Amino acid sequence: MDRVRVGMIGVGNMGSAHARTISEGKIQGMVLCALCDIQPARLESLKKEYPGIPLYAHYEEMIANETLDAVIIAVPHPMHAVISIYCVEHGLHVLTEKPIDIMVSKANIAVKAAKENNRIYAIMFNQRTNPIFQKAREIVQSGELGELKRTVWIITNWYRTQHYYDSGAWRATWEGEGGGVLLNQAPHNLDLWQWICGMPVSVTAFCDVARYHHIEVEDDATILTRYANGASGIFITSTGEYPGTNRLEIAGDRGKIVLENGKLHFWKLRKAEHEVRFQSQVSFDRIPFEESEFVPDSIVEGHPWILQNFADAIIKGTPLLSPASDGPNELMLSNAAYLSQWQGNREISLPLDTDAFDQELAKRQMNSSYRKDVETEIPNGEYSNRWQTNW
Repeated sequence: MDRVRVGMIGVGNMGSAHARTISEGKIQGMVLCALCDIQPARLESLKKEYPGIPLYAHYEEMIANETLDAVIIAVPHPMHAVISIYCVEHGLHVLTEKPIDIMVSKANIAVKAAKENNRIYAIMFNQRTNPIFQKAREIVQSGELGELKRTVWIITNWYRTQHYYDSGAWRATWEGEGGGVLLNQAPHNLDLWQWICGMPVSVTAFCDVARYHHIEVEDDATILTRYANGASGIFITSTGEYPGTNRLEIAGDRGKIVLENGKLHFWKLRKAEHEVRFQSQVSFDRIPFEESEFVPDSIVEGHPWILQNFADAIIKGTPLLSPASDGPNELMLSNAAYLSQWQGNREISLPLDTDAFDQELAKRQMNSSYRKDVETEIPNGEYSNRWQTNW
């Protein structure tokens, strides 16, 4: 195979940007062959922008009538796993937008289906392409930082106005989106957090619903975690603070790294802290360290890079940077945070009790304000800066 014939399912903000990138020939080996969207107004607009490209209102019809190798899914979150399962079972490779779904139970089924059908299944974790996060992962995972002690990520620069939430009927609803800041904006950070530091063994959370906006889901959240070795973690995020902060600090037995303002600062101890703690003959000892700074020469444009990586995985067998099999880990953190909030902010052990979460979510979806017949969002086919790493 020397080219990937791709169909786009969902041509809203993200889907329109992916479609334009592919149609302009920016992804080597990938060809846009069909577009699918349930909004009639969008289909009319797509006729003018993509003359000659087949258009469909239903993805099943598109798959039945077009010769495709893969699909890209950019629809509301609750449909990600359902559509992914259908596509892999019909022989197609899949790249889905984040999050992989809104429920870990459904995500696990989708990952299993892709494996059983021997299909490549990727997820749009575009911030994994950032050299700063790749460097942080290398330092932590290699053991250079020593045993993990504490992680703190303050990521509060996801500011959104009420106009943003009103721009799409599915936004900020339990049925249409499946959650708030933890499901829409912060999945990138939750993914990077576990990608760099590993998964914790428990989660305790405080998820404030409608603290700053007129919505039915959370727009402010604080997550507390415990790791197997006793290390702790804090994750704070919000769409209601301005100016916000993006600062990740990771402390280990061999030093500390801080990611902020587009730089990675590393304080590397010359001797492990625990050795000094028990061997020192003075009460207020100091540990010599080497200080360094990592600043990337350039930043990779994340979304096209993931698209290219997906195409290369199909054509050349290139390893995926963001395999969908990693998706349940990120989603488990937000699912556990919600369950903790719903059950009196109690500590939730991981792996997650998915039945308990699904039952609690279903209760909230029953009273959701989501109206499927309303849509006001008009996509422009461009990648917004809000989808990149903002410091």
